[in-house]
Amino acid sequence: MIYFDNAATSYPKPECVYKEVDRCMREYGANPGRSGHRLSMHAGRIVLEARELLAELINTKKSDNIVFGLNVTDALNTVIKGLLNEGDHVITTSMEHNSVLRPLKQMENRGVETTIVQCDSKGELELSNVAKSIKPNTKAIICTHASNVTGTFMPIEDLGRLSRENGLVFVVDSAQTAGVYDIDVNAMNIDILTFTGHKSLLGPQGVGGFYIRDGIDLRQMREGGTGSMSESLVHPEILPDKYESGTPNTPGIAGLAAGLQFIKEVGIQNIRKHEETITKYFLEKISDIEGIKIYGTSLSKNRAPVVSINIEGKTSADISFILDGEYDIATRPGLHCAPLAHKTIGTFDRGTVRFSFGYFNTKDEVDKAVEALNSITKEVY
Repeated sequence: MIYFDNAATSYPKPECVYKEVDRCMREYGANPGRSGHRLSMHAGRIVLEARELLAELINTKKSDNIVFGLNVTDALNTVIKGLLNEGDHVITTSMEHNSVLRPLKQMENRGVETTIVQCDSKGELELSNVAKSIKPNTKAIICTHASNVTGTFMPIEDLGRLSRENGLVFVVDSAQTAGVYDIDVNAMNIDILTFTGHKSLLGPQGVGGFYIRDGIDLRQMREGGTGSMSESLVHPEILPDKYESGTPNTPGIAGLAAGLQFIKEVGIQNIRKHEETITKYFLEKISDIEGIKIYGTSLSKNRAPVVSINIEGKTSADISFILDGEYDIATRPGLHCAPLAHKTIGTFDRGTVRFSFGYFNTKDEVDKAVEALNSITKEVY
C-alpha cells in the first residue's frame, strides 16, 4: 500500500522503533523507577533518555519539565482544564483541532470565556486580530503550530512575543510539526508545548505529553503512585511526578526514544527537506489536473506536508474509497476532527481528501497517486 495518512499516524516507523518496543517487552519491561532491581532501573533509564531527547529537540535543559501521557489530546485536556479557572478568558483560532476546541467548550460550562479568532480562507492567521482580542482577564493563547487540514503554519514566534508582552500563557499544539520543524521553546516564548509520539516523532501510538515552563502551574488531573514520596498521602508537587501517576506506557516511551534517536541521527533538517520536496512535487503535479481544488496556501514552504483537495462531482469519501480500493493508496476523507477549520476554508459540507506525507514517502509513490487522480477526474469530466 502507498500510505499518505501520516498526519493521522506516521507509517511505517523506522525499524529501530519496532525493535525497541519488542526489546522492552521481552528484556526490560518492568515498572520504571518503582523498584530496586536492574530491570526497573533499565526501564527508568529509557524513560529518562526519552525525556532528554525531547528536551534537546525543543531546546530546553529542563528534561524534568517533559511530562508523559497518552497522546496530544490527553495533554491538551490536562493543560486546558488544569490552567483555566472561572472568569478566565482564552484566545484560540478557527483552524484548531477538536482536541483544543472540545475541552475549551467544556470549560465554557465552568465559566471560562473563549474567543475564536477567524483565519482567512487559506487558513492563515492575522496577528492583529489576536492582539485585538486580548482583554484584561485573558489568561492564555492556545494555538496549533500547523493545521492538520491545510498544513498552514500559524505565526508562532509572533504569537509567543505577543503573549510574553501581555503576560499571557502561550500553549502550542505541535502534533503536526514536532520532529520535522524546528521548535525552540525559549526563542518562541512557548510556555507549554503539547506533543504526540505517533506522528512525526515516529514513535508508537499511546504516548504523548507536554513540556511546561518553570513557574506555570496546572491542577493535576489525577493522583496516585509515582514512585516518589510514597510516605505521603498528598500527591507530590515535583516535576514530572505532579502530572504523572501510575505505570507509564514504557514500551511506547521506549519506541518513542528510538524514534527520537532516529530523528537525531538522520537530522531534522534532512527530514524536513525530504518532506517539503515531496509536498512541493505533489502540489506541482496536481495543479495541472482539471477539476481538482487545492486548499490552503499556494506556497509549499508555508505549509506542513499536508495537502487537502476535492474533485468536483465526487464526495471526499468517494475519492478516498476509490483511491484505497482501486489504487491501494491510503488517504483520509472528511472533516479530520477540525470542523471549524473546514468552515474556514469552505468545505464543511463535504470535507476534503487529505494527503499527508512522511519521511518514507517517495516521488514514485506521488506519481502513482497523480496518475490515480487523473483517472478519477476523467470519470467526472
